[in-house]
Amino acid sequence: MSRTIAIANQKGGVGKTTTAVNLSAALASLGKRTLLIDLDPQGNATMGCGVDKYEIEAGIFEVLVDAVPIREVRLAVAAGALRSGGVNHLVAANSDLTAAEVELMSLERREQRLRDALAAVEADYDYTLIDCPPSLNILTLNAFVAADSVLVPIQCEYYALEGLSALLDTIEGVRESVNPALTVEGLLRTMYDGRNNLGAEVSAQLLEHFGDQVFRTLVPRNVRLAEAPSHGMSIVEYDRSSRGALAYLSLAGEIVRRRAFDSAPVTAGAASPTHELAVEIDG
Repeated sequence: MSRTIAIANQKGGVGKTTTAVNLSAALASLGKRTLLIDLDPQGNATMGCGVDKYEIEAGIFEVLVDAVPIREVRLAVAAGALRSGGVNHLVAANSDLTAAEVELMSLERREQRLRDALAAVEADYDYTLIDCPPSLNILTLNAFVAADSVLVPIQCEYYALEGLSALLDTIEGVRESVNPALTVEGLLRTMYDGRNNLGAEVSAQLLEHFGDQVFRTLVPRNVRLAEAPSHGMSIVEYDRSSRGALAYLSLAGEIVRRRAFDSAPVTAGAASPTHELAVEIDG
């Protein structure tokens, strides 16, 4: 069964797009069929996948506003993933998407346009990732209505928890109104530096407050990870041996194992299996 994960945090600069691009590539490199939806008008995920946002003929704007089928606008990216047997497709975005926020307000089922579009390609993918804009607007609402879960990247710095409660309240509101199945996929600690006492304190605070909802994988500050977008490549393609790549491969493995564990049949009287721990990248 396909799983749709919205990647969201209303606070900018937390590694949201970095996570969307690199987790998508990491899942594809593990042989998973993956679709990345760029739902941010900045189009950074599009550029990070090596697609020029200024030259796209059609993308997520046309899907949402004109009901163009996803199969007609999706683009194949990450050739390395294709060699592994995985699939990595992108639905691109650019600044035209800003106008979609206005256009959608006058359309029927405006909060469900993305869910309706994804329903037609659900069988094509194991995972669909949605890179949300850094605000709680109609685009983000479309993502939450379409998603099975929300992955929240959180920077291991002073204002890490700023806005998190509002985001969790929004998720709860969507669950109560239009998408009762929506869950929190997990909180991902990003830009982690084990040599920094503040980073360790923030990490410990997240674990204390949210426990198992925090991914065991830590995404470190990493020069190669920062360089990859300027080359239009995921870190998995750019430098698979880097700490940044290892972190996102670890995260992909953690998500796949969680899903396998959650869907495994439980035999009456059998002992509960334990989660296999992902490798922690500690800077």
